[in-house]
Amino acid sequence: MLDVETIHPSLLSASDVALWWRLAASEDGFGNPLLGPDFAQAVGKVREDARVAVVRRGGETLGFLPFHRRPGGLARPIGSPLSDYHGLVSRAEAGLRIADVLRAAEVSVFRYSGLIDPHAVFPVSSETDRTAYLIDLSGTTADAYLEAVRAESPKKIKNYRRLDNKLDREVGEVRLVAGDMSRDAFNLLIDWKRDQLARTGGHDFLRADWTRELMADLFTARDGAMRGLMINLYAGDTLVGGHFGVRQGATYHPWIASTNPEMAAWSPGQIFFLRAIAAMPELGLTRYDLGPGHDHYKRAYGLSTIQIGEGAATAASVAGRVAHSMESVWSLAGAHGAGPVGQLRRRMDAIASTELTVTGRVRGFVEAVAARAQRVRGEHTEA
Repeated sequence: MLDVETIHPSLLSASDVALWWRLAASEDGFGNPLLGPDFAQAVGKVREDARVAVVRRGGETLGFLPFHRRPGGLARPIGSPLSDYHGLVSRAEAGLRIADVLRAAEVSVFRYSGLIDPHAVFPVSSETDRTAYLIDLSGTTADAYLEAVRAESPKKIKNYRRLDNKLDREVGEVRLVAGDMSRDAFNLLIDWKRDQLARTGGHDFLRADWTRELMADLFTARDGAMRGLMINLYAGDTLVGGHFGVRQGATYHPWIASTNPEMAAWSPGQIFFLRAIAAMPELGLTRYDLGPGHDHYKRAYGLSTIQIGEGAATAASVAGRVAHSMESVWSLAGAHGAGPVGQLRRRMDAIASTELTVTGRVRGFVEAVAARAQRVRGEHTEA
């Protein structure tokens, strides 16, 4: 019989943290920083509702499921929507079932959008998987990888390199700064990203206090296996664009990808990628994990892919069965597809994950409706 202790991440014992690290290191799928205890503890510093279900059987600790406990027995992945990857980090031989874990943790439903499940803890689902993109230099060189990228899109890459040279001539020496500690540059990346979200109608996940606090904490962190890393591209003294995210060992996972709107003519995001890939060996990186979404530009550089699950798991309980019925209705309506219902559901999940107040959620919903109406008007105008 399972014994599940649900605690705030700050209350994890040193032995539990050490075991979590060992379990994550033993399985390649769990290697992303977002699946480790450091991320759960970092989120715990800015979210009171952060929890970790510590799963035991017969006194032996079998695994860890980090989540946010939300009203109505609902659980969301810890750090969502920043947690592009999530799951139950466990022993391979444990034979766990998520329905039993959720019941013992007094959770009726766990919604996920980037599930990593190498030990088949979650049931096989017919719901749509998502594709995540990786720049993986394991077993190859940066030059060889860039040649493979060029071979996929020779004309585009040739043009991006031409723009790199043009930017160097017309604005200033182009240089990549890894581990950039400029607070002004960090603030600019955040501001540019928020402006982009406003223009494109995306939910402004950076408006919430906790997301900005989490990123600021990681930006200033100097200790620990996981810490923030900002990589920026400059032309002379002008910030052209950059990435900010988390690094753990040889893996980097960016959250923020921003470019200077005044530099759009030089395609700064494309120039950045080419230079960042070339710099990976010097930075000690073998994996640049781009995560899911924005396939139109990620697939050109992320030549390796993984499939991650999107859906919901329910508890083996009465409340879980009720939740399962409701989730089934959403699935039949297309909540996990690429159509309007799926888009709406993902947008509402992002709002519910980010906004912790009723006022924030209402504002997010109003903005979502307005953005949808604007897109529909644009489609009709083009037609």
